[in-house]
Parts: sequence; structure tokens; C-alpha cells
Amino acid sequence: MNMMNHKLALPLLSLLTMPAAAKTATPPNVVLILIDDMGWTDLGVYGSKFYQTPQIDAFAKDAVRFTNGYAACTVSSPTRASILTGKYPAKLHLTDWIEGWKFPQSKLKVPEWTMYLPHEETTIAEIFKSAGYTTAHIGKFHQGEDEKYWPEHHGFDINIGGWAKGAPNLNRAKNANGPDGYFSPYGNPRLKDGPKGEHLTERLTEEACGFIEKQTKPFFLNLWFYNVHTPLMAKQDKIDKYEALIDPANPQRNPVYAAMVEHMDDAVGKIVQKLKETGLYDNTIIVFTSDNGGLIGKGERKITNNAPLRKGKGHMYEGGVRVPFMIKNLNQQAGGTVSDTPVMSIDLLPTLADMSGVKIDRSVAKEIDGISLRKVLTSGKNKLKRTSLYWHYPHYHSEGATPYSAVRNGDWKLIHIIETDSYELYNLKDDIGEQQNLIDENPKVKVRLQKELENWKLRMNAQMPTVR
Repeated sequence: MNMMNHKLALPLLSLLTMPAAAKTATPPNVVLILIDDMGWTDLGVYGSKFYQTPQIDAFAKDAVRFTNGYAACTVSSPTRASILTGKYPAKLHLTDWIEGWKFPQSKLKVPEWTMYLPHEETTIAEIFKSAGYTTAHIGKFHQGEDEKYWPEHHGFDINIGGWAKGAPNLNRAKNANGPDGYFSPYGNPRLKDGPKGEHLTERLTEEACGFIEKQTKPFFLNLWFYNVHTPLMAKQDKIDKYEALIDPANPQRNPVYAAMVEHMDDAVGKIVQKLKETGLYDNTIIVFTSDNGGLIGKGERKITNNAPLRKGKGHMYEGGVRVPFMIKNLNQQAGGTVSDTPVMSIDLLPTLADMSGVKIDRSVAKEIDGISLRKVLTSGKNKLKRTSLYWHYPHYHSEGATPYSAVRNGDWKLIHIIETDSYELYNLKDDIGEQQNLIDENPKVKVRLQKELENWKLRMNAQMPTVR
């Protein structure tokens, strides 16, 4: 069967009337902005005293800002797959970044996980495309090495910059004329090189603005920046600015990373401005989030700091998985509201479809793990019926994490460290930094959540590491 047409046999998805919008209104546009490796406290509106993000801070006044927003995984590719499908990575068996880390001396052998997003999965792009939307992906994709797994084969009409790589292609050490990371030439088969010295984030923003200007019908735009993933590279004037602002008492003090955050903030501001200039802003749903927690790094000069959260990317502690999470509703409904409702990247597909009036075929919907956040986004206050969120990472990570599973239920979070078959229990309301392991003081909570976590893994058919 032709790869481009392999899904034509799927049930067609139809457009429904959206109760929250006027019946005669044009179906809403959707812009889904995903930042790479951005930590929970990397924005001014989320508490940073070093990184300057005036554009995003202003955007937050029009959005519902979630303080308990989570990525579905502590590394990139699985979270991206969860956004595209609405499913937990454990169900997809796509549980580590596509290439993965290799630790041959580890105690446990990691499972043979899926290193691509299977074509059998129905993606958010396919759902919106079937409803008559123009779909575009701009930026990082990282859902498979083979070209057949790139955006244009997962429902996107347009693909600019999405391919196998999970970071900007950097090859200066081997070839003086080769790819230059965040600066052109990019060495990206889905992005033409610009003039030498052009910045990748600025280029992707220009492409997104150009796409928005050309649209004459509803669109779904997946704008997944490579920022703020390593290699740390930014324009020198921005770096110099933050060099002068370093405060030794502030744990966030890497000027290059700060400059990268500012590049990203500028980009979001330009997208918002373009939507306003074209008269589309009020009728556009905008998501802003990150694929995992901030990367701390191992070098002498750390990359970022997620305090008061513990650890960072790769780890199951809050610093590795709690992320900025904001959604702007139509006409900025409930804008400026702060919600402590726990939400996750698996919720984006059902939420955006629900808010847009796009029907999901029943056979597809029953396999989706996320739930619609529409009630929260219209009132800003509603709690969800869901009681728990789950994670499963049967891998080792270069930042030091070993295989783990976890569940958050209410204020409780139970972590199972698989290598040692040990458990940690934290009350996040009282101890957001996860400093007090309460496992011995709360045996009943431990038993209840342990059983719940194991039952969830059985339902997901979660892959487990094995003893070598």
C-alpha cells in the first residue's frame, strides 16, 4: 500500500459544532508551541529572576496557566509521541528518545523499545486534516530515523524543519563549512539554508508567520522549536546582555542559555503579533508547553536550574517532568487564570479536538489516555474527574537516572526505582522539592499507590527491563 495513502481506510473524522463558540463562527485555528528542554521555572511568569520573557509573560495574561503541568516523559521523543497520539508512551512502547542512551555495563537490560511513531497510530494532524484543516509542522519532530516517519507521513500537509534529528545539526569540528547548529547552514534536509549567520529560531518563526499569513481556511500549526536544547548557541548581543546580569546568588546564571530563552521569547511574541495583525488571534487556540524538564547538565557551568524542584531532565523527580503549561482559549476566555489542576501532554489531543469541535472517531477515541481540559479552560476553576497521572521509563539516562515508574495521585507521588526495587513517597503539596521520603510513615498509601501503578502498567502492557 502506498505510504502516503496508507490511512485512507481509517474512518473519516467529521467536524462538529462547537458549543462554546458561535454557531456561525469560523472553526478555530490551533497553534501548538512546544519548547525543547524548557524547565518549569525558566520563564518570568513561572518564577525566573534571571531569564527575561516579557512576551510569554504577557501571553500568560490571555491564557490559563497550569502550575501542575506535566510532560508524559522526562525525555523528548516519548512526550512528542504522547502529544501526537494522546497516549501514554508506555502504551506506545516508545519510552526513550529515538536513538537512546546505551549503557552496556548497567545492572538491568533495557527493553527493545519502539524507535519510531508507528503509522498505525492516528495523529492529531490526521484528525484535524480529516476535519478540513490545513496542517503544518515547523521545527523539531524526532519521531523516527527513517524519512517515512517524518511529519509529512503523519498527517502534516507542510513540513519545515522536521526530520530525524533531535537537536540542531552541529558539525563545525569536522567540517568548517558544515552544519552550524543554531546558525545557518543548518544541514537539515527539510529546511533550506539561509544566509550565513541566520539564527534557527528566528528562521522558524519567519516560516511560521509566513504560513499564518497565507491561510484562507482553518489551520493546525505544530510549532516545535529546537530551542532551548543543546548545543548552547545564541546571538552574541544577547549573551553579552546576560553576562552583565549574572548574580552569583541566583542558581540560574548561564548567560548563553538565558540568551536562548530570550530568542524563544522573541519568537513567541512575533507569532502572537502576527495572529493579531491578521485578525486571527481571538479565534486561535494557542498551547505553550515543554517536552520535559530543564536540563541541568554535568559541566562546571550548569545549563539551567529547576529550583525549588528536584533534579532535571531524565529524572522522575519534579524537575525532570513538571513543565510550563499554558493554553489560550478562544477570545481569551478565562485568560489570566492560574489552575493547580494536574494536567499532562496526553491531554492536548482530546482538548484541542474538543475545543475546536473536531470529532474523533470512536475507535480512535477509546484508545486515547488523555482527557479534555475544556471545562478548566472555560471556567478556570473546574477540577477533573481523573485522579492519577502515570510515568514509566525502563531506561538509563546520561544525567544519572535509572529505570523507574511513578504515579501522582492527589498530592501524593510514588516513585518505583526498578533497579533496586525500592519506593519513594512524597507529598508534593507540603514538599514540592521532594526532600522528605514518607514511605515508612505511610504504609497504607504506599500499598494503595503501588497496586494502582502495577495495574496501570498491566493495562498499558508496559515493557520492563530485565536482569542481565
